[in-house]
Parts: sequence; C-alpha cells; structure tokens
Amino acid sequence: MEHSRKVRDRHGDDQLKLYRVGGYSCLPNDRYHSVFHLREDRTGIPLVDDIEIHIIELTKLSEHSAELEEGGLANWLLSLKGVDKSNWEVLTMKEPMLKKAMDTLEFLSQDAAARMAYDARMKALSDEVSLIESAQKFAEEKGRAETSKEIAIRLLDRGVDMQTISEATDLSVAEIKVLRQ
Repeated sequence: MEHSRKVRDRHGDDQLKLYRVGGYSCLPNDRYHSVFHLREDRTGIPLVDDIEIHIIELTKLSEHSAELEEGGLANWLLSLKGVDKSNWEVLTMKEPMLKKAMDTLEFLSQDAAARMAYDARMKALSDEVSLIESAQKFAEEKGRAETSKEIAIRLLDRGVDMQTISEATDLSVAEIKVLRQ
C-alpha cells in the first residue's frame, strides 16, 4: 500500500512524497474486518445509524483465519490478496461472480494476443447487445406508430376532427389526411 503525505523539501517547495506502508497493522486485534460507528463519548448515543467505518486489514487475513466456505467478503478479499490457486474452487463455490472475475483475471494475465482476442469478443458481445436493443426500440416505435394510425382511423370513422386526432395520436394532420383516403 502507498501512503502519501505532503512534506517540504530543502527549498521550501511543496512536494508529494510517497512512503510505502506494507505489513502494517492498524488495529490491536486479530480481526481482518472491523466496523466502527460514530457515537457520543460519554453517553454512547449514536450520531447516525447510517455511517459506518469499515477497516479491512489484508495482512491479518489468511486462508485459515477466514472460513473459506462462508462466502461473501472473505472470499473476495482472499482472491484480491492472491490466495493459492488450489483453493480457488473452494472460494468460488458460493460466489459465481468471483469465479467469473477469477477466470477473466487468469485469462487476461496470459499473452497480449489472448487479451486482444478477449477484448474483441467483449466488443462483439457489446455490439450484439446494442444491436438487439436498437431492434427492440425500433419495433416498439413501429408498434406505437401502427397503434396511433389504427386509433386515428377509428376516430375518423367516428367523425372526430383531424386537429383533435393529431393532438391525441401525435400524428401530423397530413398523415391523418392520408389515412382518411
């Protein structure tokens, strides 16, 4: 992890210096995930229930300290920490999205050609989704236009004036004149 701090150099200019903070334990406990709430010191009254501060210390997390089968946060954190591949199956059993993320990560860590192929496939899938959504939108608009025309014809048959029909159906008066013929 990197920790940044502004310090003055010899010339008095502000500079951003980075200090490596690795293997540092923030809290004096053995828990990898701690949750804090804002409370008044003397009475213990919570300030608000909605604010929580979560501190996650990956240095305290090990495959033995977290139950691999429990799922959720522990599995995701172990995957981020770089758990041994032999435990991937156990981690992903209850987390289908974690399996997908790990498979993608493993695939992307291969050579550049594989990454390019993956990117091309993802673009093709995205294009296909866009094409389907565009076709659905077109079909919906066409359906609405046909419905408007059917309604306009029925209103014309009942003797409603063209201006009222135009306002009700969003068809132009010229379109309604064509329908009347």
